[in-house]
Amino acid sequence: MKRSIIAPTRRRFMAGGSALLAAPAILRSTRAYAQSPTLRVGHVSPRTGPLAGFAEADDYVIGAIREQLAGGIENNGKSWDIEIISKDSQSNPNRASEVAADLILGDEVDIILAASTPDTVNPVSDQAEIMEVPCITTDCPWQPYFFGRNGVPGEGFDYTYHFFWGLEDVIAVFLDMWGMSGVEENVGLLFPNDADGNAWGDPERGLPPELTAAGYTLVDPGRYQPLSDDFSTYIAAFRDAGCEIVTGNMIPPDFTTFWAQAAQQGFAPKVATIGKALLFPSVIESLGARGDGLTSEVWWSPSHPFSSSLTGESAKELADGYVAASGRPWTQPIGFKHALFEVMADVIGRAGDLEDPRAITEAIAATDLRTVVGPLSWAAGPVKNVAKTPLVGGQWQREGDGFDLRIVANDHAPDIPVTGELDLL
Repeated sequence: MKRSIIAPTRRRFMAGGSALLAAPAILRSTRAYAQSPTLRVGHVSPRTGPLAGFAEADDYVIGAIREQLAGGIENNGKSWDIEIISKDSQSNPNRASEVAADLILGDEVDIILAASTPDTVNPVSDQAEIMEVPCITTDCPWQPYFFGRNGVPGEGFDYTYHFFWGLEDVIAVFLDMWGMSGVEENVGLLFPNDADGNAWGDPERGLPPELTAAGYTLVDPGRYQPLSDDFSTYIAAFRDAGCEIVTGNMIPPDFTTFWAQAAQQGFAPKVATIGKALLFPSVIESLGARGDGLTSEVWWSPSHPFSSSLTGESAKELADGYVAASGRPWTQPIGFKHALFEVMADVIGRAGDLEDPRAITEAIAATDLRTVVGPLSWAAGPVKNVAKTPLVGGQWQREGDGFDLRIVANDHAPDIPVTGELDLL
C-alpha cells in the first residue's frame, strides 16, 4: 500500500534513537486498483541478542503463515495478497524503534506486529501510535506494555493493541504452586533494572504488595543490572534470611549466572520460580541436574485445549510440526507467534476498509476470536487495548535424557489439564 503523508512531515529521532517524534500524521492510501492489491504486514521480534530464544520459531511460524495465506485474504469481495516483512530488534529497544520506523516509513506497511518482552513490544507500539499505523503485539505482561507506555486506564491508545496475561495472573499462579509446596513463606526477590523487572517489582502494581498481602515475607536487595556477573550480595541476603523460595523475572544469561553462583556459595532454596528465563528447554538443559525441579509460568503448551482459527491445527499439532521441522523441542512462544498472525488474518478479513487505518483498528478492537492460545476479546479488558489469555504453572522434570515441562497448577485456568505433580528441589 502506498501512502502519502497529509500532515506536517517534520520527523526526527530523539537522542539515542529510542523514539521517533512526529506531528500526528494521517496516512492515506494512493493504491492503484490492481486485480489483487497487496497489503503489507510488518513484523518485529528479537531474532538475535539475549532474548533470541523468544524468536527461535519465527522462521517456522512465518513460513507456515505465508504458505497458508498464499492465496490471499478475502475482504469485501476482493482478494488481497499478503506480504510479510520481518525485522530483527536485536533484543535492543533502540533498534526495535528504528526498525519499526523503517517498516512504517520505508516499507510502508499497513499493519505492524511485534512480540517478545517490552524491550521490543513497547518501542514498536510507540512508533505505530505516533505514526497512526494499526499495531498488534504479544509476549509481554500487559502492565509493562500499558503502564510502561504511560497508558491511562479509561483512555488507552488509538492504534495499538496487545494480548497476553498480566502480573495479577502470574502472581496467582506462583501462589498456587507455592501453596502446594509446603515450604516456609520466605521469598527472595530477583528483579533486573529493566522494563520487565521494574514492572514485576513495582511496589504498587507488581508482585511485592500481593505477596505481602498473602502472608509472605519478602527479601528484596534491590534491582540488579542486566547481564550482571556477580550475584553474591543477593545470594548472601537470601541465605542469611533463610529464604526457601526465590522468584523474579530474569533473562536466561542472568539466571544461569545466579544459579551457578548460588550452588557455589551454598544457597539451596526448596523452590525457584523464575519468569522469562525458564521458558526455554535449551536453558534448562544447559543447567544439567540443577535444571530439574525449576518452576515457571506456562503461557502455552501442547496440552492446551485450543486450536488455530487460521489452520485448524491443535496446540499439539502446532508444537509437533515445529519439532518435526526443526529437530528442536517446542517452546512456549510458538503458540503466541502463531496467534499473532491468526488475529492479523481475522482483522484483515473483517475490516470495513483496508485503505483506512482507522477501519483496521476498529476491526482489531472488535475482535472476538478463538485462537491456538485461547479466546481473545479486547472488549473484556482489563483496560482498553488489552486482551487477556489464560495462564498456568509448570515445573521442569526429568524425562529420559532430557526434561519435560509439566503443568502442575491450573486453579485459575481449569480447562488446561494438569500433567504432573509439584516436586521440591
